Amino acid sequence: MPERISQTWVYLSATPLFWLTMTLMAYQTAHWLYRRCGAHPLASPVMISVVLLVTLLQLTGTPYDTYFSGAQFVHFLLGPATVALAIPLYGQIQRLRRMAGPLLIALTAGSLTAMLSAVFIGHWLGGSLPTLLSLAPKSVTTPIAMGIAEQLGGHPSLAAVMVIATGILGAITAQSVMRWLRITDPAIGGFALGVAAHGIGTARAFQISETMGAFAALGMGLNGLLTATALPSLMAWLKPMLAF
Repeated sequence: MPERISQTWVYLSATPLFWLTMTLMAYQTAHWLYRRCGAHPLASPVMISVVLLVTLLQLTGTPYDTYFSGAQFVHFLLGPATVALAIPLYGQIQRLRRMAGPLLIALTAGSLTAMLSAVFIGHWLGGSLPTLLSLAPKSVTTPIAMGIAEQLGGHPSLAAVMVIATGILGAITAQSVMRWLRITDPAIGGFALGVAAHGIGTARAFQISETMGAFAALGMGLNGLLTATALPSLMAWLKPMLAF
């Protein structure tokens, strides 16, 4: 019997559909726990599902490439899902026009703060240049961050880890930080959350309100564009200052 179970596992684990199913089941389990905890930020479905999947991969000794052969179907949907975020934003178009100037200032300040803080803190802790290049795009979505890191000579895998960690931390702490700063406007809070915590923060914003989610989607998209455009020039300017 144990041998049959082992043979069955070897067969299933090599099937892309199996790991797609495991990914969806992990998220459904995480989302159930999130609801059972009263939608508490610390019970983030993304964080819980990541822990469940990493634990399963570790226990079964499954390589990431084998897992991703199935999970890539979910990864493919990130593009259409991101584009679809424009739909709720369109409903805020009039307010968006009135706030265009302040939002651009906030975008520039937030994006530069995210990049520079990662680089200087990493340098202070003794990080190498490839490490700093991987940390700098931590506040944009995973595909963009990995592409930027690879283009600049960083580590795409490290960039992906930092992006996920940043998003989870932002989603967990967002409401507490907003209360502390007395931010009550969902548009302002949502835009800041999208700039700082990309897609995971945007998902959290939509759980709070549609208006917050719409402006978070705008912040996420614009920050991705600005980071991809500005970071190469910014790092070229910073290298002499960081003694690389």
